[in-house]
Amino acid sequence: MRWNELFDDLASQFDAGLEEERRRAAIDEERLRVTRLTLRDRLAALDRAIAPHEKIGLQLHTGERVEIRPAEFGADWFGADLVGAERNFGACIVPLAGIGAVTLSREQITRSLEPLPERPGSVTGRLGISIPLRDLARRRSRCELTTVLGTVYGTIDRVGRDHIDLAVHDVDTPRRERHVATYRLIPLADVTLIRVWTD
Repeated sequence: MRWNELFDDLASQFDAGLEEERRRAAIDEERLRVTRLTLRDRLAALDRAIAPHEKIGLQLHTGERVEIRPAEFGADWFGADLVGAERNFGACIVPLAGIGAVTLSREQITRSLEPLPERPGSVTGRLGISIPLRDLARRRSRCELTTVLGTVYGTIDRVGRDHIDLAVHDVDTPRRERHVATYRLIPLADVTLIRVWTD
């Protein structure tokens, strides 16, 4: 009878040790997963379950603060709706490199840590920022560009590998040669936000 009790006790200790080992392995695995998360991953996790009234605060490297609702994610940028947008700027493109800080609630922080579902990446998710900028140029969309040097209005004429050509004109008027005040070549690395004029 004592042998049975001894073996039962050893078996329960072994099971408890295995359970503790599994628990520690799960904790280590979760820590490792979190260390691999990028800012884009965190924002994409939030985007999956964002409520219509919810917003995310961004502070750009320029110091400007904006409130947005993410809509589409590229490789190094995301498109978003601007909350409380002034004038006709309802949408924007945010280069991830232009973000200085993201302001979230406690609940949003928790949601941003949730794992993204394993699925093949979308085509958009692999596209660099030059693709949506080329689309803006093709559509002749009026834009407000926030850069490290300030804000400038105009229309993107061309997109190079690391810069854009901007025809500078009053944002209230469509791009016409007679309205263009000057042209600027702006390094993409200096752009922190592109607000898109919506008619």
